[in-house]
Amino acid sequence: MPTFRAPRGTRDLLPPETATWTRLERLAADLAARYGYHRIETPLFELTEVFERGVGEVTDIVEKELFRLAQRTEEGESWALRPEPTAGIARAYVQHGMQTWPQPVKLTETGPMFRYDRPQAGRYRQFWQFDIEAIGDAGPAIDAEIVELGARFYVDAGIEGVEVHLNSIGDPVCRPAYVAELTDYYRARRDALPELERGRLERNVLRLLDSKDPAMAALNAAAPKITDRLCDACAEHFAGVRAHLDVLGVRYRLEPALVRGLDYYTRTTFEFYVAGREGQQQAIGGGGRYDGLIELLGGRPTPGIGFGIGLDRLLLALAETGVAASPEPAPVAVVVGADPDDTAARLRVATDLRAAGIAARAELGRRKLGKQLEAAARDQAHFAVIVGDELAGGEVGLRDLPAGTQKQVSVEGLGREIERAHRAHRHGPAPD
Repeated sequence: MPTFRAPRGTRDLLPPETATWTRLERLAADLAARYGYHRIETPLFELTEVFERGVGEVTDIVEKELFRLAQRTEEGESWALRPEPTAGIARAYVQHGMQTWPQPVKLTETGPMFRYDRPQAGRYRQFWQFDIEAIGDAGPAIDAEIVELGARFYVDAGIEGVEVHLNSIGDPVCRPAYVAELTDYYRARRDALPELERGRLERNVLRLLDSKDPAMAALNAAAPKITDRLCDACAEHFAGVRAHLDVLGVRYRLEPALVRGLDYYTRTTFEFYVAGREGQQQAIGGGGRYDGLIELLGGRPTPGIGFGIGLDRLLLALAETGVAASPEPAPVAVVVGADPDDTAARLRVATDLRAAGIAARAELGRRKLGKQLEAAARDQAHFAVIVGDELAGGEVGLRDLPAGTQKQVSVEGLGREIERAHRAHRHGPAPD
């Protein structure tokens, strides 16, 4: 048994799992760029108040899951590891005066988040999210664009049948009356509420709709629906979101109890599910509109909307739906040598190939040429560059491993020949 292990609720990402992980990160970055979203990087920790104000003090994240850091400053600042990216991005938007930039400001971030949650399959205390935020546009079209972007990410990643669950939770105009009605509903059934939900009833009744306690299922199913009580402006906005999604051909299902778990949401909320797996790992991503968050963090009232997609859960969903893991990247060339002891020559040739932009590995072990070639084949390399006595005359052997053919190539032109042959998938020597 090893003496030291990764902390409970965390894990090491090992090859070949990291090959799929890298593919997903590149896919996220490419997709965000195609939609006009620009990369931002925020600190892994923030002032605790950023999350208490933005996420909400009466949420599972702040009440039970926040990783609070020990106070280390004379100023007495309280810090916490980020449990989600939106609050930190909103803080950066205000701090750096992004309200003066052309609106909307479209941002993306992919990185680790931290929650002191109960570890289970697909849920870790350190986890990764692909995040998209559009700040400064109040219209329904941007909501639809972001929902469609998230749905496309899953399809491009290899998950078919992703379904969007959609709701509107109103705004400060219509929600207070709904909250009052909901409070009366649960107060009349107080004896049936679990102890935790009784405490939340008077502090933030919407959290009851978000409860994962099985005892709440029947009560929540019969609770008043916010979509039946939206003001005209919210109803019009929600109708606009649905109309745009219909035009885009995005499948969605209306879910009146979907409020998400964070206080900053207003109007549109949504979650992504793999069809047929709703009860297994719950949502594999989601987001919503947060038109009051920027003001909460000291800025002018500014609308915003975004989503967070968990890469850990996506990796699990890919495995469970039978999507093959991405292959580990193979070197284009492996540099081997007739003289087992001449590692310096092999390393120099490989270094020159890498400088030319070619993925190359040098055989640095002192073993016979046959064993070196076997290792190159196991690596699934396209070429073996054979360093021998011909190096003194400026030449090396270039063996096309799948074709089993070989020719002499000048060291000076080696990189160009490998690029040409690899790009064209040529096997063996080129015709005269």
